[in-house]
Amino acid sequence: MQWVGHWQKQPDDPIKSGMTGFQDDLFPRRNVAPRAEVPAALWEKLARSAFRRRFHLNAQDRAYLQEKGLSLVLEHGQDFIARRLAPASPLKDGRQTPWKGHPVFVAQHATGTCCRSCLAKWHALPSGRCLSEAEQDYILSVLAQWLARELARSQAPGTEA
Repeated sequence: MQWVGHWQKQPDDPIKSGMTGFQDDLFPRRNVAPRAEVPAALWEKLARSAFRRRFHLNAQDRAYLQEKGLSLVLEHGQDFIARRLAPASPLKDGRQTPWKGHPVFVAQHATGTCCRSCLAKWHALPSGRCLSEAEQDYILSVLAQWLARELARSQAPGTEA
């Protein structure tokens, strides 16, 4: 910072001043590695649903995922799950997951992990009680696998994403 009279002047370029702007500058990064097994039957079941099948990452969401990396995006997903799905009676249940704006939101709609009624229907996780850590990890594993498949789909030759 430079002193201009009695006011401090902020530098114009934060990179030159040593401020990088990465999340882990202020908060330590959590290593998110979902470990739950996702049955192959789930992917077959989701593929039969015309509604779930239509969800894919748009160019902006793909760019965000590639720029930030799957680990950081899953960190966000872990937070979304804990705040929006894990409580026994989530606020605005059935409408708590936006349709767009983050790759995890799209993945949640594509995989039936967007609200407690979809969790009950697609994953046999009953509503009316808090989700356990193992159940939250399972949901994160489902999202991680769907996001990885979407990245592979967008990078495959001859596919229009």
